[in-house]
Amino acid sequence: MKKIKLLLVEDEVILAGVVKETLEMNGFHISHAINGVQGWEHYLSFRPDVCIIDIMMPRKDGISLVKDIRAVDEQTPIIFLTAKSETTDVINGLQTGADDYMKKPFSLEELILRIKTLLKRSLPAATGNRNTTGVYLLGNYTFDHNRQELRHEKELIRLSLREADLLKMLAAKPNMITHRKNILLEIWGDDNFFNGRNMDVYISKLRKYLQHDDSVQLVNVRGLGYKLVY
Repeated sequence: MKKIKLLLVEDEVILAGVVKETLEMNGFHISHAINGVQGWEHYLSFRPDVCIIDIMMPRKDGISLVKDIRAVDEQTPIIFLTAKSETTDVINGLQTGADDYMKKPFSLEELILRIKTLLKRSLPAATGNRNTTGVYLLGNYTFDHNRQELRHEKELIRLSLREADLLKMLAAKPNMITHRKNILLEIWGDDNFFNGRNMDVYISKLRKYLQHDDSVQLVNVRGLGYKLVY
């Protein structure tokens, strides 16, 4: 069976060693870089299936690295590692295109679980295992969940994995409320405060993507959740 290729970009040598050894014991093929410059070089040569990237690093920080990756690759799942606790740092990181984040210190078991959850969604699409059941007509938009694409005559939007999953969850229940807690548990795995703020960022991004058709509205139902009206 082909091993999953994982790019680990982390400048803390001891932490990186523990993470690398643990993931290798769980069947991953690891490429480790110690800063953002080296991380970009490894990304280009290694072509990983998933990336774990620290935010604060010398020479080039993780946010800048993810911006470079997302300029050429919208699909590969990315998890941020951060020692910062401020909500704004997490949100800024996610706005660059990361799919998830973990605050240090973290559980290696939880890290592996989150990696596997993201890979379950990303690998079928990457290997061509697609079908028409993931296609939705949203007003003048065509949303293909498997391809992670939102098409309009004015533009083609390539969605991140989490953006596509969130839009699919809403599109599957047109004009009906999808509760916040259900979204958080289904897509983020936890309905804590930080994940809630994370979800709000993604909702704002989806609204921006859908701005070309006034008949499509992503409505906030106060105290309950969201519904996609189209």
